[in-house]
Amino acid sequence: MDRLDREILGILQEDARISYRDLGVRVGLSANAAGDRVRRMRRDGVIRGFTVIVDPAADTRSGLVVFIDVSLRLDTTNDQFERSVLTLPGITEVVHVTGPHDYLVRATAADSGSLDTLLRRLRNDAGVAHSNTRIALRAAPAR
Repeated sequence: MDRLDREILGILQEDARISYRDLGVRVGLSANAAGDRVRRMRRDGVIRGFTVIVDPAADTRSGLVVFIDVSLRLDTTNDQFERSVLTLPGITEVVHVTGPHDYLVRATAADSGSLDTLLRRLRNDAGVAHSNTRIALRAAPAR
């Protein structure tokens, strides 16, 4: 990856829907050259996908959006946890992090009862020793 690739990634993180023509103009390449670089980064796994960020308050169908800080039991490996947690309903993202917790889990739950069930399954089925749950109230608009 070179300077142009990093610049392209920065632009795509701001606006993944930008046309290759507009992307090329911003980095000094033709539309085809910009598109080639994006396709290469996707093929090489640098770009793993594109996503839509929805304000939790706007998506009333999903119920609660929660962030769960997770600490694993001593007898649970990272691989075991990752395999187990990804089978649970409502899990949308699992990130291994630094700091006092082992993972940050993003999930949706229809209501507080569903959240309680999810938290119990994390402890009983996925090897979680401790967790701290935060409920998203709204998301600031991306710029």
